[in-house]
Amino acid sequence: MLRRHAPFAPATLAVVDMGSNSFRLELGRVEGDQIFRLDTWRENLRVGAGLDAKGGLTAATQRAALACLARFGERLRGFPPSAVRAVATNTFRVARNAAEFLPRAAAALGFPIDVISGHEEARLIYLGVAHVLPASNEPRLVIDIGGGSTEFIIGRGLTPERLESLNVGCVGMTQRFFAGGSLRAEAFADADMHARAEIEAISAGFTHAFWREAYASSGTALALADILEQNGLSAGGITREGLLRLRKRMVAAGHLDRLHLPGLKPARAPVLAGGFAIMLAALAELDVPRINPVGGALRLGVLYDLLGRSVQRDARDASVARFVERYHVDRGHAGRVAAMARALYEQAVPTARAASAQSVAWAALLHEIGYTVSHNGFHKHGAYILHNADMPGFSSQEQHQLALLVLGCRGRLAKMAPVLGDDELRAQLLALRLAVLFHHARRAIGTPRVTLRFGKSIRFGVPRRWLAGHPLTDHLLALERAEWAAQGYAWKSVKE
Repeated sequence: MLRRHAPFAPATLAVVDMGSNSFRLELGRVEGDQIFRLDTWRENLRVGAGLDAKGGLTAATQRAALACLARFGERLRGFPPSAVRAVATNTFRVARNAAEFLPRAAAALGFPIDVISGHEEARLIYLGVAHVLPASNEPRLVIDIGGGSTEFIIGRGLTPERLESLNVGCVGMTQRFFAGGSLRAEAFADADMHARAEIEAISAGFTHAFWREAYASSGTALALADILEQNGLSAGGITREGLLRLRKRMVAAGHLDRLHLPGLKPARAPVLAGGFAIMLAALAELDVPRINPVGGALRLGVLYDLLGRSVQRDARDASVARFVERYHVDRGHAGRVAAMARALYEQAVPTARAASAQSVAWAALLHEIGYTVSHNGFHKHGAYILHNADMPGFSSQEQHQLALLVLGCRGRLAKMAPVLGDDELRAQLLALRLAVLFHHARRAIGTPRVTLRFGKSIRFGVPRRWLAGHPLTDHLLALERAEWAAQGYAWKSVKE
């Protein structure tokens, strides 16, 4: 089966959070299975407000983001890749030119950047919150109002049980209803109606009947709690009554420039009204009498997830295992294909990253999940599932790569022509296709000694005596050689 490496946890981990409201860099010191925060840097870029009329990141927004990431990159210089994870959230999920911008962003930072889905963001938020709350098996509600989206999670202990992400956040709401700092009563009414309509769509699964305690983990929540407490508007936490009193103060001021409240920090003020509207709507729609602010959230969740990866508690392994079970995959067959695919890839690319070899193995374990739809074109169905399903632990790019590998695991190579220019993906695909080919009979075989070298040409060898005893495999290999030759990749046989 899959080769395991000795667990090793770096002494310091780092996360870069590219949010719609702010970019943050956080460092954490690892002690056993706990993470203690060391340093945090924050820059309020509000990239969520930096989209043009066509939905793309403006040139000015891109310049500001790249400059910030370069500063973060200087602080991270010398960190091993396994100790750093950069995640991008809602704005980079929706920006039309995100795919063109992200490679430049990764170059400025010096580390890869993962765009995470709304569900994955919610999972990581809950993981962070759960690590700062007292241990409990009681169901908990967590709400996180971000710059571009708001996440709702119900979980027990460290395990999220229900996850939702809505495309409504404090930056977008402020931009839409409170542009220019206006705080009119009509704007609050319109914002409330809009936010409640969004939340109503998920409210049936998040009402008070499903949880015992409620927590809010965002900067919006912490700011609102401070303001309510310091102005005597709430005895503790965030309540609907306290928010309604605050709204009267905001409307009376009429404009942000005239709003003077103890506890209101300058950095939070520009997006306060939008975040306020979402919080009030959430409490009303979900019948939350009081919600308590809590630390943790996305960045701490990413740090713990990163720690889990370093000591082999990778959430992605669990996701793959669940998919294998859910789609009734033949475990024996998939395991044999995975073992050979990984071995072939590591032989073909001796300098390959462990993460790249692991992706080949995961793709092999999942290459037949499309059978639950149809045996005809199962690889196409499997690719569609992997591209669109919620897979906790995987970034959008990682899911896309898995989908491509499964799509190309069999059949004509012509359909993969647009991506064959990627050296890593091409080598992964070759290893996977060969492993699937060798196991065409779907039973354990006496695996031959295979030679595979991957460079400007493909150097491949199998003992002639073995091929003589397996004429069908010999025939399939000839067809495979022709597929690669048709795409311009010479295949040279190595005598064995």
